[in-house]
Amino acid sequence: MGLDITVLITDWSWLGDVPERERLLRLRNAWYADGTGLWDHDAPVVEGDWQWPKGPDGFFFAVYEFQDTLGSYKPHFWATHFWERVRDHADPLVRAGLDAFLLGLIWDGMDGESGETDRDFFSDDPEVAYGLLVARSPDSVRELATAWEDVRPRLDGLREVFTMYSAVPDGRGGDFDAFALLLTEWGHVLTEAARRGWGVVGLSE
Repeated sequence: MGLDITVLITDWSWLGDVPERERLLRLRNAWYADGTGLWDHDAPVVEGDWQWPKGPDGFFFAVYEFQDTLGSYKPHFWATHFWERVRDHADPLVRAGLDAFLLGLIWDGMDGESGETDRDFFSDDPEVAYGLLVARSPDSVRELATAWEDVRPRLDGLREVFTMYSAVPDGRGGDFDAFALLLTEWGHVLTEAARRGWGVVGLSE
């Protein structure tokens, strides 16, 4: 069974009302609560859209359902893998923009310089931080949303070099449209979080 990811936007001040070690637990408990309606088996889940919870904590977070991923982290991993093969051939402005964008979310970088987790907010104790894949504060969300808006109009210009250079040695190449869609959805997540002044959290269960 592979790694999964659930992406949420959340009110950082609501999480900040409790001690550091309890913040992730507060979000998990709110997400798991029966009263949210998120766990109703008869409720339709629309991919590429938000799930807005009901209940007393429903004002403080929301879940984004990525298209064509079934909650798996694998498409996010492959997106960064293909980017590593393509980036040296990309326009410098696109390369700089996507480097910043992906490093802030799902990419470890060429030299392991990943910046996907704001550890000064959540405890780094493994006992309470298990499954934390992404954590971006409202300030870093605004920075990443700005990076996305800068690179978004240029993204389609990457299509030709992506198609040419994304293939791995066994001949498997990336699907540019799927790559662009995944990035666009991350951009959508960041834009909504920035609009609300919220943070972004990615959890694996």
